[in-house]
Amino acid sequence: MADSIFILFVLCLNVIICEWLIKKPGFRHIGTALLVIIVTAIEANLRIISATETPVYEGIFSYLAPFSLFLLLLSVNLKDLRQAGLPMLTMFLIGSAGTLIGVFISVWAFSAPQTVGKLFYALAGMFAGTYIGGSINYHAVALHYNISKAGNLFVAATAADNIMTALWMVVTILFPPMLQRRYPRLINAHKPAGAPTTANAMVDDPFADSETINPNDLASLLALGFGAIFLSKMLAGFIPAIPFVLILTTIALALAQFRFINKLRGSRLIGLFGVYIFLAVIGAYCDVAALIRDGQLAFILFGMILLMVFIHAVILFGVGALLRQDWAVLAIASQANIGGGTSALALAKSLNRPDLQLPAVLVGTLGNAIGTYLGIFVAEALK
Repeated sequence: MADSIFILFVLCLNVIICEWLIKKPGFRHIGTALLVIIVTAIEANLRIISATETPVYEGIFSYLAPFSLFLLLLSVNLKDLRQAGLPMLTMFLIGSAGTLIGVFISVWAFSAPQTVGKLFYALAGMFAGTYIGGSINYHAVALHYNISKAGNLFVAATAADNIMTALWMVVTILFPPMLQRRYPRLINAHKPAGAPTTANAMVDDPFADSETINPNDLASLLALGFGAIFLSKMLAGFIPAIPFVLILTTIALALAQFRFINKLRGSRLIGLFGVYIFLAVIGAYCDVAALIRDGQLAFILFGMILLMVFIHAVILFGVGALLRQDWAVLAIASQANIGGGTSALALAKSLNRPDLQLPAVLVGTLGNAIGTYLGIFVAEALK
């Protein structure tokens, strides 16, 4: 069915269903993002909703997706990075360099132009963005290169990425204690100067999915988002060499440096919901029969990702070993690259390192700040 109101009803209902499902055993490790793509893809292939472009889908791609990405970036205040500490920041940036090297090598090793297809460069940019920053950057690069409308390719890439992220969490949990036993390092577990207490940090956790907002917060976020999109489109028209998504990212980061904007409640909540609706539309474009027929693509993409992450790890842990860095710092910096700030925070908790919880979140936000720029740089270099 192509009725716009009915489609919006189904897309919102899918988010409710997926949020409920991830609380059940067997689904919680899939995550809402991938699950909402799968559920909507099934509905579209059963012709419950339209599987082709409609005005509501176009509106979501043109306005809701960039608006949501803008809101998610408002939590990135770069002034907080001094609290992460020099070792964590240094290792994170080395890990980011390792990711970039890994992306270029994997594209060459797997002959990506032939095995992946003509959009290989955009996928490489997406992987660079997400393995330096996170899902915000992954979706921003995908939106810029219209990978979002190549449903099958996007789903295969997302599935491979999710598997790798889960595997890397296991690796980074196991590695630090093993390496510490074999090659002991002095653990300097202290709270970085000027850092708030863990309790306070968790109150202001930028990764919380629930917030209490008031009409002023909501109106401020809507005004900022609509104004930023309007300004970005205007500037992109005047300076066509600079992509719209990079202009919007820059405006969001500039605004996020003002505390009264950075602290507006609801940016994470509304942004996350918008991204889920955006992902649901990607699912609607997915042809399940074609995806099954071309299933080998997911294996190729997973092989590329595996090589990227292996090279990233060799460089990060190799340099870190030479500098005699704390193994937990290396693992958390790596997890902040590969999995993002949320999983880096979870890893710090799993390793029983409360002193590294705040630095984990902060370097994750640095990744969000630079990931889209570097992702588009990689894609353009390979184009």
